[in-house]
Amino acid sequence: MYYNENSVLYFNGEYVKAAEAKTDLYSQSLHYGYAVFEGIKSYSTAQGTRIFKAKEHYERLKRSAELMLMPFEYTADEMVEITYELLEKNGLSNAYIRPIVVCSPNMSLSKGKESYLAIEVWNWDNGYLANQMNVMTSSFERPNPKAFKVEAKVSGHYVNSILACQEAKDKGFDEAVVLDHQGFVAESSGANVFYEKDGVLYTPPKGSILPGITRATVFEICDALGIPYTEKLFTPEEMRGSDAAFFCGTAAEIVALGSMDSVPFSLPWEDTLSSVVQKAYRHLVVEEDYTYLKSQLKLKYA
Repeated sequence: MYYNENSVLYFNGEYVKAAEAKTDLYSQSLHYGYAVFEGIKSYSTAQGTRIFKAKEHYERLKRSAELMLMPFEYTADEMVEITYELLEKNGLSNAYIRPIVVCSPNMSLSKGKESYLAIEVWNWDNGYLANQMNVMTSSFERPNPKAFKVEAKVSGHYVNSILACQEAKDKGFDEAVVLDHQGFVAESSGANVFYEKDGVLYTPPKGSILPGITRATVFEICDALGIPYTEKLFTPEEMRGSDAAFFCGTAAEIVALGSMDSVPFSLPWEDTLSSVVQKAYRHLVVEEDYTYLKSQLKLKYA
């Protein structure tokens, strides 16, 4: 699914066959989830292959390593250059890119002594999540920000995500909405959350969430198109049955929600501001102009 006998990845300074790459079974990352990673996408555009927000992602990778006290010397520019070469070696344009920083063998509960960068790529022509997803409020909470560096993208944090997502699937839903330790909506199992009510988009503030790069891109789109949005704490009850809602993330892009806890969102998706954001995002990632949507908004919501 992710690689074949011809696939190449980057590991510790070399381009190697994915099927021949090896990791250490005594790695601190394997035993304790002590690794940081990113999810990045590249797209085929009229100007060639383009990695969307590449530098922002790699700067966040560096920041995650710093927050986890991992030694890590690569610059964002170096990693961007490596990734373009890796895409070319694999003949990929529309691709998912997974850089991960792992640490050397260390069975003590102390900071990493040495780290290694791996970058893997695979074909990705379609979205990660189905549109019009039916979601449920999870019984699992987002990790308490006093217990973890929640703004870091750390491998071990995602055990929480697996539990929340699988709980939802086991109960017949597509995905989960995860609350923070105070009972406010935080995220999905792996994406940021927005809901729409009376012409305004709402999303949780920083604090208990991973403030995603796609989330920041939604803000940019809203600013460009004049769509009102605000960051605030809100409960599942406020979100449930609102006009519309969506998850957003690098893999998911902008994915519409159909219902929450079996309560449908009240407006048809195509009649919402959220759908305009979705259209704008799809233009943006392939470097197409989306500002024409502003004039359509003025006519639609005049």
